[in-house]
Amino acid sequence: MTEPTEFLIENASLVLPDRVVEKGWVAVVDGEIAEIGEGDAPERGIDFAGDHLVPGLVELHTDHLEAHFAPRPHVRWHALSSVMAYDAQIAAAGITTVFDSLRAGSDADSASIGTDLAVLASAIEEARATGHLRVDHRTHLRCEIACDDVIEHVEAYADLYPIHMMSLMDHTPGQRQFKDLETWRRYYMRKKPMSDEDVNRFVAARLEQHASNAGPNRLKLVALAAEKGAVLASHDDATAAHASEAVGNGVALAEFPTTLEAAEALNQAGIRVMMGGPNVVRGGSHSGNVAAEDLARAGFLDILSSDYVPASLLMSAFELPRRIPSIDLAAAIRTVTQTPARATGLTDRGAIEAGLRADLVRVHVSGKDKESPTPIVRQVWREGQRVS
Repeated sequence: MTEPTEFLIENASLVLPDRVVEKGWVAVVDGEIAEIGEGDAPERGIDFAGDHLVPGLVELHTDHLEAHFAPRPHVRWHALSSVMAYDAQIAAAGITTVFDSLRAGSDADSASIGTDLAVLASAIEEARATGHLRVDHRTHLRCEIACDDVIEHVEAYADLYPIHMMSLMDHTPGQRQFKDLETWRRYYMRKKPMSDEDVNRFVAARLEQHASNAGPNRLKLVALAAEKGAVLASHDDATAAHASEAVGNGVALAEFPTTLEAAEALNQAGIRVMMGGPNVVRGGSHSGNVAAEDLARAGFLDILSSDYVPASLLMSAFELPRRIPSIDLAAAIRTVTQTPARATGLTDRGAIEAGLRADLVRVHVSGKDKESPTPIVRQVWREGQRVS
């Protein structure tokens, strides 16, 4: 990063936590927001020509690093190069704080994941230590509770690096996201075609592994999260019973509940509900689960994540008010800025307010006359430094 800068943004549509100021200005000094005003700026600055100024986006769950590191089956790309390409794409999407989703626990069909975790963690740390990262990277360990080696992987990681967030995942056939075995078959057969006999053997092995590991590993991971001060998340809650289990585990965030029943129970328990941006943009879940839009209409949606498409984070936030008139732009932007920041203990960012970090994004809305206009990221600052 270069030396702190001092600059003024003028003629911008400011998206504040509770409202939108159609014409305003923001002064940045030493990496922080120093002052905010409405109307004409006190002096000339960067003329936004009416473009939106929103806080830097806060991303809690993105699988996209894996797309750079493992671009093809059985292919592993250069780790540092993968991290740098991923970091650049994240910054270009307007994300200034990202929780890197790193898998812990080897699936039956992903035996090398433990090695991958160590390699990627080392590459991220190298990029951070040498000052090459555009955005603020934090850790989100995605823990497969039914795997034999998940505790080993998490403990090895924790010996070297901080853990900011942990999610308790269970992708066993017949559980949670794949409660319906036929849904699991359709999803995984596309990824890895197998004969019926091979599928039956695979399912039997996963069910046996689940019976042995899921319960004990869940308890150990909950304890580890508390010990390391990591925010704990549940994953793919499907029933009210899953929500009750999340409450008992001390979960603060629920990633991608699959039913309205589960989302309502989580909401009533005070657990923040997170859904995927692609779900909003596409108009539904790619795996047949509840639509994020339906949860938003019911008042059960708190946070959006980009999941597997970084650009979807900003797109989904701008799309929500168009789909649901009761949600204005300020409220929609909170789902990708202030709310995820506060849910993970980050109080120094996530809003355009004096004294907070100058993590800022210039957004131009293209095709305003069309049915579905597109928000386009034009400039991004992290702590007052231009990163995209």
